[in-house]
Amino acid sequence: MNLPPLSVLDQSPIRFGGTPAQAIAETIELARRAEALGYKRFWCAEHHSTAAFAGSIPEVLIGHLADRTSRIRLGTGGVMLSHYAPLKVAEAFRMLETLHPGRIDLGLGRAPGGDQLSSAALRSGPTAYGPEVFPEQLVDLCAFLRGNVAPEHPFAKVRAQPQGPTTPDVWLLGSGGDSAAYAGALGAGFAYAHFINPDNLRQAVETYRRSFRPGLGEKPRVMLAVFALAADTAEEARVLARTRDVWVLNLLSGRDIPFPSPDAVDFDSLPDAARQRLALVAARGVAGDVATVKARLKAMADSVDADELMIVTITFDFAARLRSYELLAPAG
Repeated sequence: MNLPPLSVLDQSPIRFGGTPAQAIAETIELARRAEALGYKRFWCAEHHSTAAFAGSIPEVLIGHLADRTSRIRLGTGGVMLSHYAPLKVAEAFRMLETLHPGRIDLGLGRAPGGDQLSSAALRSGPTAYGPEVFPEQLVDLCAFLRGNVAPEHPFAKVRAQPQGPTTPDVWLLGSGGDSAAYAGALGAGFAYAHFINPDNLRQAVETYRRSFRPGLGEKPRVMLAVFALAADTAEEARVLARTRDVWVLNLLSGRDIPFPSPDAVDFDSLPDAARQRLALVAARGVAGDVATVKARLKAMADSVDADELMIVTITFDFAARLRSYELLAPAG
């Protein structure tokens, strides 16, 4: 079965009884294995002040990963630009690109990646960048990255050092029409967060392609970020997926917890309403034996003619997470 190129989105998940340091160590091991297995990209997420994810500074983490791998592209999924000055992000990624030319991706999002309190703590001044400023931030960031700030811009004489012949590959992350339109207008790649919102996929991709203008890239590029979990049997995959499903259900209820063991909840004793909610959560991802998961992934990609698939997998045991990526591997 021919799938589009596959990549990994890793969120450095923290399990019950585990530590953030263990989560980061597992991210490092997973990146090394992903390269050996033939995955195209390895992206790290940005989350703040949460019990569930250890990855708070993806640009630091991918620099570390780049030193421990040799070929796989490393990137962010993504940098939450609303927290940061465009020049600072441009400088960080120009430095990464200088140290690891041709291997760095800059995935950008406008979600906060945390709660209101952590977002307030990240602010460098008395006010935050509002969502209405996001398009302007994007334009300034891309101009700093490429060294082509408009002559009439107040910061026209500012350079994002170190300058060099190559630039990071820029993608916008999103699950709706606004980010799709921004990506198209800039000529950037568009990574649709199917694992967050599977319902708006076709509309968002159509918006992206309709609004695309050559700029950062010459043609549209669509990536689907999908929660997928493969195991040797469908039943094993179903049980393993409970870790993520129960965690999402707690998140939607306002409970910030690490990822639970799949046997932490007695599913047979749950009321019907809770089972129905869990079924809806499970439907936002793909879990099963390898043939079933690959078929579902191919159908998703074909439905919007996606150029790439990015897989996010969370299990309680790291060995099961690694096994899932091995089963789905391009080299497998």
